[in-house]
This record gives sequence, structure tokens and C-alpha cells, in this order.
Amino acid sequence: MIRVVLADDDRLIRAGWSAMLSAHDDLAVVGEAADGHEAVEAGTGADVVLMDVRMPRMDGLAATVELARRSPSTRVVVVTTFESDQLVWGALRAGAAGYVLKRAPATQLVEAVRLVHSRDAVLFPDALRRIASPHHGDAGVGHGVTLTPRELQVLRHITLGQANAEIAEVLRVSRETVKTHVTNVLDKLGARDRTQAAVTAYELGLVVPGIEPR
Repeated sequence: MIRVVLADDDRLIRAGWSAMLSAHDDLAVVGEAADGHEAVEAGTGADVVLMDVRMPRMDGLAATVELARRSPSTRVVVVTTFESDQLVWGALRAGAAGYVLKRAPATQLVEAVRLVHSRDAVLFPDALRRIASPHHGDAGVGHGVTLTPRELQVLRHITLGQANAEIAEVLRVSRETVKTHVTNVLDKLGARDRTQAAVTAYELGLVVPGIEPR
């Protein structure tokens, strides 16, 4: 069972999210919050938090940073009406595992919760590559991060949103080998999950958006 907390200052929006998620047997709404402070308290220890950005007392980005500090295993999905790439990039850098627009269909919201909980793939990698384009560093620079050629190859597949099983099939190695490479990549980048690894990879120029891995 995936335990989900809903954080939005609009009670009707929270009610709509709750109805959508509660229709699925593997999802359970275990808490709600009307501002960032409440989101941190309710979200600590939860599996996934759906986080609005504009909330009173503490906004969603600050709450995401605090949740990452208090509860590293909790995954945050930012849900917003604002289609600002800069805002989304800020949320991802703050520690969010992904984002969904409030006007997105219910199926996309449910998919987002399940995917970030599984931690086996990056949420909506095409959108991530698009918003990363203005932020990517000089290609191949790395700023002191040293990855082996195979680790860099795995990192590039991570940014494409591929799960371990897909990467293993493409590289013709075992899933356990891929899992080891992924763990090493996250450690070397200081990333808590695949999304943070992808964000860091783009910023350091280790991966260039739009360039397919070889």
C-alpha cells in the first residue's frame, strides 16, 4: 500500500485528489495539509506527498526542501497550475521527484504516485529534458565528478526514464549489475534518487539534453 499525503490550501482540490486516489486499492490517503508547515508534519514518514507550490506560511518548494531533510525516503510530486519551466526546475532542484499539472488527467496523477514510489524510473523524462535545456552545463565538464564509462552510459539511460530492466536489456548485462551501477552513480553525484541524478547530470554537463546514449 502506498501512503499518500495531500498538500494544497484548497480543500476542494484535496477532496478531488482524495477521491481519485482512493479509487485504487494500492493507494491510501493518510493525511492532508493546507500549508507548507502542515505538509512537512503530515508528510514525514509518508511514501508520497502531492505538493502544491503556492501555499500560505511556507510554500511548497520550502516544504519540499524540509521534507527531504526530515524524511529522505518520502517522495514529493509537485502539482501546480503554473506551467513555468523555471518554477518546475526549482522544485526538482529542491528535491521533488517530479511534477504534474493540476489540469492533468487523473490517470497521470495516479501514474506519477506509483512511479515515484517505485523509484525505478524518472517521471516524465521528456518534460525533464525540455526544461533542463537552458540549465545544462558545458558538455562533459562534470566539475570534479568522475564516472566510469559504463556509469556514464547508465546515467544517460536514467535520464531517458528507463528502468533497470530496460537498461539491462539494452546494455546486455544483468539487472543486478545495472543496480550496482545506479547505486554508484547516485553516490558519486550525491543524489537521493534518479530524478536528482538527472538534474545534476544536466547541470554538470555530464548529459546533454536531446543527445541519445551510445
